[in-house]
Amino acid sequence: MGEAARYGGEQPEAEPYDQEAYAEAVLRIAEQVPPGHAVSYGQVAAALERGGPRQVGKVMATYGAAVPWWRVIRADGTMAEPMRARARQHYLEEGTPLRSRLDEQVRVDMRAAAYEIPRSVGRL
Repeated sequence: MGEAARYGGEQPEAEPYDQEAYAEAVLRIAEQVPPGHAVSYGQVAAALERGGPRQVGKVMATYGAAVPWWRVIRADGTMAEPMRARARQHYLEEGTPLRSRLDEQVRVDMRAAAYEIPRSVGRL
């Protein structure tokens, strides 16, 4: 059942939130992920109880250069192609568990690299 059907043809309005505060919260989580570990965009959104993987990915793409961006990635352990080679270097330096080490296919082993985002991060 689609969202529109679930709500009688209308989707509920999303609760407004401060996008700047959201971006800061995403970046704060990225800073907390220890070397050798990784979290998915969806995990970050779930920890914040706001937004979704795409919103987190957009924040990381726009503002993530100042934080360890290679530790916040897709749930399948990959990231966008332009960043893979740079991320691979970080992964090798940090000892991040990888499923594939090839530049074009670098993939983090998300189970072995798992990091639980502390509840203290909380909601926005």
